[in-house]
Amino acid sequence: MTRRLENRIAAVIGGGSGMGRAICHRLAAEGAFVYVADLNGGAAKTVTEEILAEGGAAQPEEVNAASIADLRALFDRIDKQHGRLHILHNQVGMPGPAGIEVSEEDWQRNMDVNVKSAFYGATLGYELLKRSEGKGSITFTASTSALIGSPYSPIYSLTKGAIVAFTRAMALYAAPDGIRANVICPGSVETPMLAQFFGREPGADVAD
Repeated sequence: MTRRLENRIAAVIGGGSGMGRAICHRLAAEGAFVYVADLNGGAAKTVTEEILAEGGAAQPEEVNAASIADLRALFDRIDKQHGRLHILHNQVGMPGPAGIEVSEEDWQRNMDVNVKSAFYGATLGYELLKRSEGKGSITFTASTSALIGSPYSPIYSLTKGAIVAFTRAMALYAAPDGIRANVICPGSVETPMLAQFFGREPGADVAD
């Protein structure tokens, strides 16, 4: 490792498992102090303990990313402890139901988890990123389904597509403040959530 993130402060929302966990480990290995934020407080604590055991620096945070109050509290703690934020990554997401017959309740939940969390995570943490002296970075995880469309879950493509468009807008909005905004659109990655995707395909053997 190059330790290129020495003395940087990072927050990973959705850092308790899968890709979020891997991102937390990599940021810490590069020297950043990492806030591991996750709905599952126990998972956030486990990832933090792993990082500490490896000689890194991290702090667990139990955060419901769809809750504005929880996000405000997270950024308030970062402000009090460090006064700035260099890296903000939003990994939060859910697969969404299959097909187009989606209840209003499920529709709203998908919007809250996949879209609301990204918008308010970025905007509520923005002032802290402005204090990073031109080194601020916002990143999101969307999906290839945001680019090519999913025939199995159109609502997933809808919500992840919104993240791509939002990132383009944030990149333009934040540039004058020296803050970069980028989105990654991964394909299939072996995470705890992967089996939920395959379970939507007709005749799919989830075990395989």
